[in-house]
Amino acid sequence: MKKYFSILIVMLSVVLLKAQNPFAQKLSDAALSLIKNKVTYDPAYFVITYPNGDVPADKGVCTDVVIRAYRKLGTDLQKEVHEDMAKNFSKYPKTWGLKKPDTNIDHRRVPNLQVFFAKFGKSKSIETKPELFIPGDIVTWILPGNLTHIGMVVSRKSADGKRYQIVHNIGKGQVMEDCLFKFKITGHYQYQK
Repeated sequence: MKKYFSILIVMLSVVLLKAQNPFAQKLSDAALSLIKNKVTYDPAYFVITYPNGDVPADKGVCTDVVIRAYRKLGTDLQKEVHEDMAKNFSKYPKTWGLKKPDTNIDHRRVPNLQVFFAKFGKSKSIETKPELFIPGDIVTWILPGNLTHIGMVVSRKSADGKRYQIVHNIGKGQVMEDCLFKFKITGHYQYQK
């Protein structure tokens, strides 16, 4: 009986979410569709077309999950980030020693996406409370070794039903995992163009 009750709760929460924010649900679905594709983690610098450029479909890093999910809904983060960086380059991190924007890589860097989402989206609480994180949300973390990471909250719950899972690429390709609170959260955003 408890199992059926849990399934009913999950089904009702999905229906409620779709009614509350259809774009967020579509974004979650787009991220979930990415886990079907075999992708090798590859942080290499690629020269890509602009706008709407992408690294080879069988390669990618954590940012490519977010970029590809948004692209499925018609939002080109390569173009969006580049246009803002071209106007406001001084507002973006200088970690990589660039003197001007680079359409090949800028949108593929977590700190740049954090600046962009904070500016054009909605910044949300980073408290470790599962109810604050809903499908379609973007989360950034700091990993051991001071590495930045990003992923997307999706509409599939953890095995214990207490939190939504994440679609990300942390080295094993585009996967869904129960890892929301595994690392220190540094950002939490909603973005809809």
